[in-house]
Amino acid sequence: MKISIFGLGYVGCVSLGCLAQNGFEVIGIDVNKVKVDLINRGLPTIIEKDIDIIIKEQHKAGRIQATTDYMEAVSNSDVSIVCVGTPSTEKGHLNLDYIYETAKQIGEALKEKKSYHTVVIRSTVLPGTNFKVGEIIAQISNKVRNKDFSVVSNPEFLREGSAVQDYYNPPYTLIGFDDNKAIDILKELYSKVNGEFITVDIETAEIIKYVNNSFHALKVTFANEIGRICKKLNIDSYRVMQLFCLDTRLNISPYYFKPGFSYGGSCLPKDLKALTTIGLDYGLKLPVLESIEVSNHNHSASVIDLIINKNGKKVGILGIAFKEGTDDLRYSPILKVIEGLLDKGYTIKVYDPFVNKAYLMGSNKEYMQTVLPYLQDLMQDSEDEVINWADIIVFNRKSVNYEKLVSDNPGKSFIDLVRISEQLNNSNYEGICW
Repeated sequence: MKISIFGLGYVGCVSLGCLAQNGFEVIGIDVNKVKVDLINRGLPTIIEKDIDIIIKEQHKAGRIQATTDYMEAVSNSDVSIVCVGTPSTEKGHLNLDYIYETAKQIGEALKEKKSYHTVVIRSTVLPGTNFKVGEIIAQISNKVRNKDFSVVSNPEFLREGSAVQDYYNPPYTLIGFDDNKAIDILKELYSKVNGEFITVDIETAEIIKYVNNSFHALKVTFANEIGRICKKLNIDSYRVMQLFCLDTRLNISPYYFKPGFSYGGSCLPKDLKALTTIGLDYGLKLPVLESIEVSNHNHSASVIDLIINKNGKKVGILGIAFKEGTDDLRYSPILKVIEGLLDKGYTIKVYDPFVNKAYLMGSNKEYMQTVLPYLQDLMQDSEDEVINWADIIVFNRKSVNYEKLVSDNPGKSFIDLVRISEQLNNSNYEGICW
């Protein structure tokens, strides 16, 4: 298999060297003649650990070369990997000119090519780019996507300073595709790379890098805000964060990374408020921590918007505790939704098998009597009573029966806050984040 790589910057140079080291013949394409000349002299275009040795060895072995002639490169390769830059515009959007120009060049080169060609988008691009690239190639080449060529999305997870190590040991190799022929080619391309080979739809592959990097940015700023608080309290912030990271059951785990309803309960709201208050007492500006509650409130408000957009004024709520399997009502986010709907003239009935007003006790009983006196009049003794009465039903707890309930009641609207099913796509059903 012969490979052409568009763009000889960071990702392109590392990919060029590592693919050649894996035994492939690779040709790099770049408009910058200086970069092309460097590769053709056996020198890397970047400063990065180990890549200079790899480029030198593979150039000597005759497996790498570079050119400014994209026609020749594409014509003499089976796979084209797109690694060109996607800089930000002044308004924060992506400048995709280099991507689309590369697509035009590939399209021109494919006009006369008879064999099947695979285009791999390695550059970081937003969802929809892959489809547009395919359109451009098809229009210019007069070839048919998924018959004469394919376009797959293959985001990279390389860090500067450890890019070669990361290339061979990624968290996984992710391929967004719509053509099965391309998968066998990509498996061969990455046969010597560690990590699970995962295939997904194209849009998922296109967005994952943005999700990753946004979270990495969040982690840095979160740790820095904790550091500023700890400094004011004369606490070793490094030790605090070391302990934080030791908890791989909750802190560093998939446990909380499931899109759904807002957080609530007696701990998270109280402890977040206490921490941000400490910062305020010391005059610290902590926008990340301070914005968490605002974002959580906005998320709860989005449920009210979902309900308002449905037909009917009778809303049944199934599950009112802040977390399934408990009777704890303290700071349950669904209560704000109920209050908002009541203010807008909706009629509400609720049912939760774990919350029985006759058996509430202690702080939970006091909370209902003082903060939620209205709730007692809304609570029903059976789920069926709520379901049969309501126009709109909100799932705030899971049940094996709910999927069938949606199918059996096409005249009712269902809003899901807990992901009752991964397969459900009925027209009368809508999830809060899916």
